[in-house]
Amino acid sequence: MLSRLPFNKQKRVVIISFVALPLLLLLTFSYYPALELVRLSFTSWDGLSPDKEWIGWANYKEVFSNPEIFGVFKHNFAYFAVGIVQNIVAIYFAVVLNGRLKGKNFFRLLLFLPYILNGVAVAYLFGYVFDTTNGSLNYLLGQLGFGALSETSWLGSESFVNYTLASIGFWRFMGFNMVIYLAALQSIPGDIYEAASIDGANGWQQFISITLPNIYKIIELNLFLTVTGALEVFDLPFVLTKGGPAGASETFVMKILETAFQFNNYGLASAMSVVLLLFVIVVLSIQRFLLNGKGD
Repeated sequence: MLSRLPFNKQKRVVIISFVALPLLLLLTFSYYPALELVRLSFTSWDGLSPDKEWIGWANYKEVFSNPEIFGVFKHNFAYFAVGIVQNIVAIYFAVVLNGRLKGKNFFRLLLFLPYILNGVAVAYLFGYVFDTTNGSLNYLLGQLGFGALSETSWLGSESFVNYTLASIGFWRFMGFNMVIYLAALQSIPGDIYEAASIDGANGWQQFISITLPNIYKIIELNLFLTVTGALEVFDLPFVLTKGGPAGASETFVMKILETAFQFNNYGLASAMSVVLLLFVIVVLSIQRFLLNGKGD
């Protein structure tokens, strides 16, 4: 029957058919749940009762007025700070491994391997590394003569537990960022570097004037992933510290899940989820403004 239609109508039907299913899936599993989440955020619901009492903005007032909820965001700063360092190191390794280094494919694989490991497995692995009494890190520090550091409780100190956890993310995701930067570097024509060398530009000048401008959009992409990852981190603190010590490593996502599944306050948890979404949008908008110099 389709073959009897004019060619333009056939093309229109095929395009609509291909677009309709993805749109239906997007509406069903993305937009509808998001709208339902916003609706639930204005209710007092325990997750079981068929009655969802409308309470207006009370949940949002609780989120912003309760320091035990909104104050948890400060724990995510360590992941953001380490993520920035992670991107700088990833660019460095990408530049080095994009050159004529012998065995560079082996080093690329070696740096990328941590990314393919399961997050929970990585957490348990580093649980043995950072163990205070029998951990390999403290043992190594003791053998090197750092007696005071060899007795450090890396996951038990409120002052730097988040940086300890963020360092695990550094080890795991740096190779992934490096591969993205490496792909961007390989798209830059080599003739540009040759012309710059003929003009007398050294390596640093080539990096500033050629490399950075050409991978600028990729830097923006990786920073986007870094910011969202820092704000939504969950697996490492959940597996290794359960939010301890004294809640010092509890992240906002952990707080949301605790509010929903432990205290059965799904209305407040929904409001917290909406706040997290808005916070991500605001931070990314600020990032985009600072990187582009304009708001567009």
